[in-house]
Amino acid sequence: MKSAEVIIDGRHGEGGGQILRTGLALSSLRGQPVIIDHIRANRKTPGLRPQHLVAVNALATITGARVEGARVGSTELLFDPVGIKAGTYRFHIGTAGSIGLVLQALIPVLLFGNEPSHVEITGGTHVPWSPPFHYLQSVFSPVLKAMGGQVHLEITKWGWYPKGGGAVRASVHPTGGLKAIRSTHRGRLQAIQVCSAASNLPPHIAERQRDQALTRLAYLGITPHSSIENAPSPGQGTALFLLAHFEGIVAGFTSLGTRGKRAEAVADDACDEFIGFLDAGAAIDRHLADQLVLYMALAEGYSTFLTEKITEHLLTNIWVIERLLPVTFAIEEEVGKIGVQGLNFALA
Repeated sequence: MKSAEVIIDGRHGEGGGQILRTGLALSSLRGQPVIIDHIRANRKTPGLRPQHLVAVNALATITGARVEGARVGSTELLFDPVGIKAGTYRFHIGTAGSIGLVLQALIPVLLFGNEPSHVEITGGTHVPWSPPFHYLQSVFSPVLKAMGGQVHLEITKWGWYPKGGGAVRASVHPTGGLKAIRSTHRGRLQAIQVCSAASNLPPHIAERQRDQALTRLAYLGITPHSSIENAPSPGQGTALFLLAHFEGIVAGFTSLGTRGKRAEAVADDACDEFIGFLDAGAAIDRHLADQLVLYMALAEGYSTFLTEKITEHLLTNIWVIERLLPVTFAIEEEVGKIGVQGLNFALA
């Protein structure tokens, strides 16, 4: 007999979609039914949006879950999974909703499948308030691999707001168990990569983004490796991605163009974020911190990291994890340090 549903209050803390994604991923892994109410209650448009609904339906397909309340605008959801079924899947968001956020919910579940899974998702690849494709590929995936989780990501089309239409393929290989991570010292800055991309716009826009980034970073005394990408897409958009290689970690910083925003300002946004991280002396950036805590809780041994800032988003994610797993995080907000003794999780 299954245990009673765990009720998760979607108003807690930051009150956004991360509560839903983390809650459903852990529900799927544990076979634990959950009720999530007041979904995204702290957002301007509460309830499930199309990208959240895709995550719900995708996990329902993968786990054979019984679901109630799965519709756009719903503020309450029952999710009752059966078991993880690896396979080949295709999911379509239908808007510029974030592919990266859907993958956030799927990857931890598919890592514990009994064979490799292959997933193709269409939607937004580089859209606001979400991890862009290149961040997931170049920052998140290598760190996850070091923990024992292997994910290969490929982009075939870029999807910008508001048109979407991007496409990403993900191959997720079963893990034999996740290993703890200790990342409290980043070491010396070794190299910087700058990628300036644009779709269906004049070439000078991407060139100006690149040139401004190189000018801003010249004081570091490191010559970045720079590239310009004419990104295939059904829509228009620009982005600058800055990847910093340290001795002990990689960190990534992305800025997106919008109508009326100068190319130089796009580059400045990514550079400002990188320089802030550099000056803070942290080992991992705040976005990676958000994504790692779930895997740390599932890993074998004690994991810890030092991040530039402990955000409300991070604290909310930790709260959800502690609601569904028997773990307790050690949080030192004043220094940005997080630690947890992992479960060495394996499917029964």
